[in-house]
Amino acid sequence: MKVKVILPITSTIFNEEVVQEFEFYASPDTEIGMTNLSVGPESIESEYDEALCLPDFLAKAIAAEEEGYDAVISDCFADPGVKAAREVLSIPVIGPGEASMLYASSLASSFSVVTVLPNVISMIKNVSKLAGLDCKLASVRYVSIPVLEVQDKERLVHALYAEMVRAIEEDHAHALVLGCTGFLGVASELQERLKDAGYEVPVIDPAFASLQLAESLVTMKVKQSRLTYMTPPSKKRTM
Repeated sequence: MKVKVILPITSTIFNEEVVQEFEFYASPDTEIGMTNLSVGPESIESEYDEALCLPDFLAKAIAAEEEGYDAVISDCFADPGVKAAREVLSIPVIGPGEASMLYASSLASSFSVVTVLPNVISMIKNVSKLAGLDCKLASVRYVSIPVLEVQDKERLVHALYAEMVRAIEEDHAHALVLGCTGFLGVASELQERLKDAGYEVPVIDPAFASLQLAESLVTMKVKQSRLTYMTPPSKKRTM
């Protein structure tokens, strides 16, 4: 199968690591394609950023289906453009935020998300509400590190670990979700550190979760329901 990963940002600083991570996670018969936006925000840290990314994301998602891809992933935890793309595509469209929350909710009675900045807390809560999982969301915490600075892994892991411990002890989270797809390659280390400290809880990587869900849906030969995601009415639309 072929899965297209669309980074809904113009920055290319994550490209190499994104390709490496997705190819590592992918099944042997899965081909990964990746692209950035041509126009839009450098990163997504607000509703404004998300709105700016949508037109080009949708254009690239439509192009991916025309190129023969079997599924599309919007590689941002806020799941920008996912629901709109589901209306116009006939292949599964996956959001890492929704996917990782679904996995977390299947493993624990409650979960917390640890993300980048306070600006995105309401966006993440909206993802949980739309997925019907807000009743299991214990909290959304943040590390005060902008998206474009998360490549400092030592600083990132230290900050994430501290907030995860607080989420467990203060918010009663039984599972933890990394709340940014830029948090690459740290889930296993954090899970082991928490286990060593006496907290045996799952830590969900949103990129990994989104790919696993995409592969499962393609293998099952199912896609989004047309009763939920109806094809938009035919009309003139000026972009």
